[in-house]
Amino acid sequence: METLRWLWRQLTSMRIALILLFLLALASVPGSIFPQRGTSPLRVNEFLKDNPTSGPILDRLYMFDVFASPWFASIYLLLFISLMGCVLPRAVEHYKEMRGLPPEAPRNLSRLPVHLQWNSNSAADQVIKETQIAWSKRGWRVRTGDDWVSAEKGYSRETGNLLFHLSLLVLLIAVGVGGIAGFRGNVIVREGSGFANNVTQYDTFTSGRSYSADKLPPISFKLENFISSFQRGGQQNGAPREFYADLLVKDDPSAEPREFRVEVNHPLRTAGITVYLVGHGYAPEFTIRDATGNVLWQDAAVFLPQDAGFTSSGVVKIPDTVPQLGLQGYFLPTVSADFSNGPISEFPAADDPGVYISAWQGDLGLDSGMPQSVYRLDTKNMERIGIEELAPGETWTLPNSGMTVEFTGYRQWATFAITRDPAKGWALGAAISSIVGLSLSLLIPRRRAWLRVTPAAGGGNLFEVAGLSKTEAPGLADEISHLANLVNTKKEN
Repeated sequence: METLRWLWRQLTSMRIALILLFLLALASVPGSIFPQRGTSPLRVNEFLKDNPTSGPILDRLYMFDVFASPWFASIYLLLFISLMGCVLPRAVEHYKEMRGLPPEAPRNLSRLPVHLQWNSNSAADQVIKETQIAWSKRGWRVRTGDDWVSAEKGYSRETGNLLFHLSLLVLLIAVGVGGIAGFRGNVIVREGSGFANNVTQYDTFTSGRSYSADKLPPISFKLENFISSFQRGGQQNGAPREFYADLLVKDDPSAEPREFRVEVNHPLRTAGITVYLVGHGYAPEFTIRDATGNVLWQDAAVFLPQDAGFTSSGVVKIPDTVPQLGLQGYFLPTVSADFSNGPISEFPAADDPGVYISAWQGDLGLDSGMPQSVYRLDTKNMERIGIEELAPGETWTLPNSGMTVEFTGYRQWATFAITRDPAKGWALGAAISSIVGLSLSLLIPRRRAWLRVTPAAGGGNLFEVAGLSKTEAPGLADEISHLANLVNTKKEN
């Protein structure tokens, strides 16, 4: 039992709470280094494909699900328990302290850091009464005795400190509630296409334990138009400057669809969910025909950006041919004149678009029962039959097959993160409160001051004013001097 008490005292100490807070911040670092399934599932798949040795090991260590990992949850829960055990008893003690009175004046005020004294013939009881009123008007909490005045101020400092830690506690609860009672999903929508709020429509979907997918609100939207712009010239050439998505939203069964523009920091909020615009790219359009001119495939394929110039890679799979056909390659928004380092785009805007693709014939592996990425082409059982560079409107006749591939143009696509977080208001309030509390704890000094009156050896009274600071904030001497000047006596010497 004694061991358990010792462990509890250690866990609820402020030192351990600070260590756990540091560990929580440290544990969050991999979440910014490695792509996370909750926000970038496509990049996670790409990472695993590109790193067949280290990728599975990192995956077993939850490096791609950091904030849902057991070790992150353990630190999170320990910090929560530590803050509760540390802050709640302190809050009770502080409440009692605020309802109490300042301590009595010490017998020997001359031992305090700041001390002033003088003799006067003024009556002690009258001076004490007037000093109590004067110091109270200055914002000090005052207590009096027969021959002394005790004052204290700066309780808000400890209040701010407790508010900061209580806010952290509320913030932890809000994050936990949001994770349990909410959901998060990602979906890529091409221009001219739509999305219905159904689990099957999401590219990735993660819900809390207490949230059922059956509760998804019946909303839908269509991506009417996507606009992006980039800086031209200067040191930040190609840097994104603006991008937004014009949606046609259907969130009321009895009303007509309404227009809404989703921008950075301006999401769509409806039916308890929030739709954020988190990414964009290009989807080149192809028309693939057989030797007789029949259309085998006609659509826009999502290609994923690989660099700042939006050099984008992707694939097209046509399983209904014999042998099966696959295309893989790059979409270049602005084709570079120099291909010495391979096909790259020199600017992210589609100033001079083109595709650089290779055609493969063989077995796509779709009948093996193993899941495949729609952005990867398994060429293990396939043979490359050609490579070609195409501009919009150009057609490529594949060797020895008579099939043709026409690059008809491109559309843009946007990635939307769709979330439900019922505790986000509490989290915002807790974050604001923590800033307020931290400001109070840093800016407000905690101080005590006393006045004591004793009979002087040569007649009259000896008046002593002294002060003590419970923090290292400067200005104590000036403040005690000002309090001494408020003592209504005639100084003899």
